Amino acid sequence: MSNQTYPIGTPGQPWDVAEKTEWRARQPRLRSHAGEVLAKIDALRDRFDVEQYGELDCAPDGIYPLLAIRSRDWDDALPTMLVTGGVHGYETSGVQGALLFVERDAARYAGRANLLVVPCVSPWAYERINRWNPDALDPNRNFKADSPVPESAALLALLQPLAGRIAMHIDLHETTDSDESEFRPALAARDGKDYEPGTIPDGFYLCADSARPEPAFQQAINDAVAKVTHIAPADPDGTIIGSKVVAPGVIEYDCRALGLCAGATDARFVTTTEVYPDSPRATPAQCNDAQAVAVRAAIDFTLAQG
Repeated sequence: MSNQTYPIGTPGQPWDVAEKTEWRARQPRLRSHAGEVLAKIDALRDRFDVEQYGELDCAPDGIYPLLAIRSRDWDDALPTMLVTGGVHGYETSGVQGALLFVERDAARYAGRANLLVVPCVSPWAYERINRWNPDALDPNRNFKADSPVPESAALLALLQPLAGRIAMHIDLHETTDSDESEFRPALAARDGKDYEPGTIPDGFYLCADSARPEPAFQQAINDAVAKVTHIAPADPDGTIIGSKVVAPGVIEYDCRALGLCAGATDARFVTTTEVYPDSPRATPAQCNDAQAVAVRAAIDFTLAQG
């Protein structure tokens, strides 16, 4: 049990409206979704189709368009590959890595696969470098029917017409030191629980879906990423973030039961990436590159299965 006290709420009592309102008031705008994300998507419009699949009314902070990038000349006869980033807005390389993949690598799949890339699922949180949405809810626990999180519900609505047609889904995340300094303490406070300190994995790792683990798929991604940045070792107890390591740099979650983005489709090949930009052995550019390389490896492996 930790004695650390979060500055909002009363220890042992879950937050109510007043505490959530106070939490939101403490979230300043720290960067620009329009300048860092929308502008880069606009620059891709001459090569790809861009679709607005919804918008978030985050008054008084503004309205955020939700954009997806699609292959031009979409062909229903081809396999569809889904890439999502920014489900947690603070995880920068998930957003920028997805955009880097489209800019640098996506054209090579023309005529071979349909690409659907959603670079920034949570734009309000991206601007505030936060994990939650404005209602202090985690989008990555709310990919489920009748979701209370508009970010999650909008993505599920976008994907619904593609049910049964998505071959691969890779969801891009990262782990930062702020997980332990801010986000896990905030989660404990919000839920009226004791904060239990954890560890931050140093390196890249994958979270497979325990319902469809596809170990060769996970290994192919890690093998490709290892050429860009290091793979996270297990903790001394054989776990990463408390979950058993089932292969080097791979853990598993029951993604659908937990409401994770990786459980949003019935794709055969599914994974969630995690990189560690605060590592002394990696730079933000390496982390972006690792994400893009992971996407490319995931698509290449899926296509090789025929």
